[in-house]
Amino acid sequence: MVNLYTPCLSINEKGYLAISGCDAVELARQYGTPLYVMSEDEIRRVCRSYVESFQNFYGGNGRPIYASKAFSCKEMCRIVTSEGLDVEVVSGGELYTALEAGVSGKHIHFQGNNKSCSELAFAVDSAVGNIVVDNLQELRRLDRIAGEKGAVQPVSLRVKPGIDAHTHEFIRTGQVDSKFGLDLASGEAFQAAKLAVQAEHLRLIGLHCHIGSQIMEKEPFVHAAEVMLGLLRQIKEELGLELDHLNLGGGFGIHYKETDDFIPYNEYMEAVSAKIHEKCAAFGLKLPQIYIEPGRSIAGEAGITLYTVGAIKEIPGVRNYVSIDGGMFENPRYALYQADYTCLLANKASQPADYIATIAGKCCESGDLIQEHTPVQRPEEGDILAVLSTGAYNYSMSSNYNRNLRPPCVMVREGQSRVVIKGETYQDLIRNDM
Repeated sequence: MVNLYTPCLSINEKGYLAISGCDAVELARQYGTPLYVMSEDEIRRVCRSYVESFQNFYGGNGRPIYASKAFSCKEMCRIVTSEGLDVEVVSGGELYTALEAGVSGKHIHFQGNNKSCSELAFAVDSAVGNIVVDNLQELRRLDRIAGEKGAVQPVSLRVKPGIDAHTHEFIRTGQVDSKFGLDLASGEAFQAAKLAVQAEHLRLIGLHCHIGSQIMEKEPFVHAAEVMLGLLRQIKEELGLELDHLNLGGGFGIHYKETDDFIPYNEYMEAVSAKIHEKCAAFGLKLPQIYIEPGRSIAGEAGITLYTVGAIKEIPGVRNYVSIDGGMFENPRYALYQADYTCLLANKASQPADYIATIAGKCCESGDLIQEHTPVQRPEEGDILAVLSTGAYNYSMSSNYNRNLRPPCVMVREGQSRVVIKGETYQDLIRNDM
């Protein structure tokens, strides 16, 4: 039997997989497959753990920000903000989604390495509380746009602290060779701070860094905090401005496999807090408002994806292909960077996982796989396959490749389910065709 490492998952009296008290097999029958399922109970539990950690380690001096790129929809924005989180967006579309969900502009943080003029104008018009400036060109462009609108826009600076977190190269962002942010070592970040202080229509409120994703170690976060506080001290000493806003980004790891070396989030927070208090005292700095940006760690383990098993092809001595009615169009992460997942048959969840399968999608690509050589229960056509920890970067990265339809998303809470994103129709698919 597969180990269910997430609190919202269980095996019910039928031997079926359940999520937040809802039978996964019944969900598949009711809503069809492929189907994204998100546990509101788990989302709220993790949000509350982050809020509590700010009370424990910072006396409430700051707050978590939900990185909505992990999973963005109106209901998700409503849930996280009701738990006291701000929202981070990285595009005009994510900004529009948050605003339509009722999120106040002052609780929105706008990221991105190449924001367009129209996106920046939209953010200024929406009174976004913090635009995180990525480069010198954007700094000058935003000053001009804010001036044209008669506004003074609060900004932070995204800094590359030169820390190489030990993750996949596609999700490392804090090292010198990164498309994100202003370089600390060359003096570019300090130059940006100087320009921001001089800008007539910008108000520099803080600094931001993000060193990568799916990080399973505390030390990179602790080192990043130390480096960023050094820049805060330099800005205070040389520019006479003591910034009160320090965002240390996200990147906390989650379980994709039972063997993942998971660290409880409060241990990250405690270790970083100790370093921040130590360095603020040593540098003569007031304790800044601390922000972090969890995304994957809020949405990831809260989600599963359900499929119906179709053709099974056993190639002796090679592999066993188990085909499903989804694929890389609604989960491209394995095709992109061989992301690990735990798979099981929801209608056989209590049985031994003693069959080694390669889970094959339906797209016309040899590389359309969800997992290779993974243990599952012995499959039959019509079984319901569940892939765990798909709440982050699955719906967000989905596409219409091969003109497949994006699946619906169902939110479950305390044994009840509701649709929060409708599934697409063929009419939706051709809506913009001429």
